[in-house]
Amino acid sequence: MPTTYAETYFPLLIQILIALAVAGGMIGASAFVGRKIKDRVKNSPYESGMEPVGNARERYSVKFYLVAMVFILFDIEAIFLYPWAVVYRELRLFGFFEMLLFIALVLCGFFYIWKKGVLDWSTEAHGEREQENKRVA
Repeated sequence: MPTTYAETYFPLLIQILIALAVAGGMIGASAFVGRKIKDRVKNSPYESGMEPVGNARERYSVKFYLVAMVFILFDIEAIFLYPWAVVYRELRLFGFFEMLLFIALVLCGFFYIWKKGVLDWSTEAHGEREQENKRVA
């Protein structure tokens, strides 16, 4: 059993040094042993060999970000459900109602984004909704 601070973390230091040595060795070996063929396809920006089309600084639709945030929201919900399921019997009725409240709040958020049209990917419905919003305003 390690007794000092240095003895406790010495194996970790050794593991980090070995990992750095292996990674550096692999990079060095690939640079030394690897084939160096230069041609037009190899020097193109993409591995597929296709020439890029358009500007790389095009704007993304806001729907992309909204769907990403919704995805994160439901991932976090799943992360909270797993530990709850593990200790469900210890929490008893209190834990059940707390999780019921949590799921109800998440479902309220889901229905809100559903009504706002975040989950609707069709462009026709989006255009109609914008026209409807202009008429209301």
